[in-house]
Amino acid sequence: MPIKRYSLIVLGLVFFAHFSFAQSNVSNPKREFRAVWIATVQNIDWPSKRGLNSETQKQEFVNILNDHQKTGINAIMLQVRPSADAVYGKSRELWSMFLSGKQGVAPQPLYDPLDFAVAEAHKRGMELHAWFNPYRATNDTIDSNTAIQHITRTKPEWFFTYAGKKYFNPGLPEVRNYIIGVIMDVVRNYDIDGVHFDDYFYPYPGKTPLPDSVSFVQYGKGFSSIDDWRRNNVDVLIKTLSDSIHAEKRYMKFGISPFGIWRNQKDDPEGSETNGLSGYSALYADAKKWLTEGWIDYINPQVYFPFNYPAAAYEKLVDWWSNVANGKHVYIGHGVYRAMEDRDGWRDRQQLPNQIRYLRQNPRVQGSVFFSSKSLTNNLAGFKDSLRNDYYKYPALLPQMIWMDAVPPLSPLKLKASRVPGGVLLKWSEPIAVRDGEVAYGYVIYRFDKNERIDINNPEHIIHVSFNAKTTTYTDSSDKQSGKYIYLVTSIDRMKNESTPSNAATVKVKK
Repeated sequence: MPIKRYSLIVLGLVFFAHFSFAQSNVSNPKREFRAVWIATVQNIDWPSKRGLNSETQKQEFVNILNDHQKTGINAIMLQVRPSADAVYGKSRELWSMFLSGKQGVAPQPLYDPLDFAVAEAHKRGMELHAWFNPYRATNDTIDSNTAIQHITRTKPEWFFTYAGKKYFNPGLPEVRNYIIGVIMDVVRNYDIDGVHFDDYFYPYPGKTPLPDSVSFVQYGKGFSSIDDWRRNNVDVLIKTLSDSIHAEKRYMKFGISPFGIWRNQKDDPEGSETNGLSGYSALYADAKKWLTEGWIDYINPQVYFPFNYPAAAYEKLVDWWSNVANGKHVYIGHGVYRAMEDRDGWRDRQQLPNQIRYLRQNPRVQGSVFFSSKSLTNNLAGFKDSLRNDYYKYPALLPQMIWMDAVPPLSPLKLKASRVPGGVLLKWSEPIAVRDGEVAYGYVIYRFDKNERIDINNPEHIIHVSFNAKTTTYTDSSDKQSGKYIYLVTSIDRMKNESTPSNAATVKVKK
């Protein structure tokens, strides 16, 4: 029912003696990474098909974000470079065919999908990480499917063909420089929150050897094994890119989502108790090294397996990755698309909810990423319902990365409240800068019943998260019961460090 009458009491500069910073329990964590992959390759998630006009593309994206916002998602991994092409405008590469339907042709009317996506995600208190495929160049070998200006046709010597697709040759120094340049264009030109790679490094093994022996002869001096040389090629890219990203924007996160198995214990005593394909040997991706060396800020292993799976048990892999994280974040990748499979542990419709429950018991795991967006919005096996009604029922702030920035912003100032039709209007002033020169990036608004303990670590009391420091008002239009309510506002910085609360405002509501 609408609120009919307010009597307002504003308590200025009040700090509660029973105010608490205690940690929340694992069933309702206040901080958790909750993300989805939005895949553009082959129009898996967005746009729904090629050739849609720009307004339809925009509306589809907004609808996707709105659905995920209701589910409690707080981060988006948007695939911006599916096949050496661009789902963004400020690029040295061609427009992706998955937008207009033809490679090199811009969406009409012209707009920049990445600018739009970042703005819409931030409006909803969601981070947006730009997801790149560094080495895949085409999805087939049919030249007519690529524009004459495509890099595979202007620089054919940079590529090899394998298993029906074209790939950049990671062993060529000029290839590494080019890929780093492409990614750094996005880092410089867009307000993204992170750079993200998935598991595609060297191609998944087929029936024939990789055709890079000539490059090994040319560039592999000092390596007795072509396998070690290949891993080093990927390592050099990761290290150089990490240095470049963090030098350009110190708040920028760099994360990778490798195949779920690094190495099997039978091949390496430091490996996991598994028996399957390994990213180290098959894809030449030494993800454990990247963590040990501190080159990445988070690891997001694709643990698309059920509990007790003989070849690769979910629980063993979650524990293994958490043990090698070297203090960096671990976000588990879940294959929601598998939820309807009639095999192994997937017949149990509680498989995915149980996976969330399990990872939350591990303090070295900070969240989840779901593949793919459509699998979640389509509510496969009722998993979206489980998140909305239980596991993600309350909002969560993104986890802090204290190795990048541990200094919280100062508190918002002069919180006031006033009566407005249909709600409670909150107004405050921006905080001043902290000693590292940073100002607020946004705000978190809390509401408490007057009889409740004032505990800002209980996410049940978060009613709004803003990524806009210049907007210092908020109208709470929720349908509250009669009684007194206490409001607090905190500041967050770009790395989601949180200030102590503002003064409190108390409102008495009568209906």
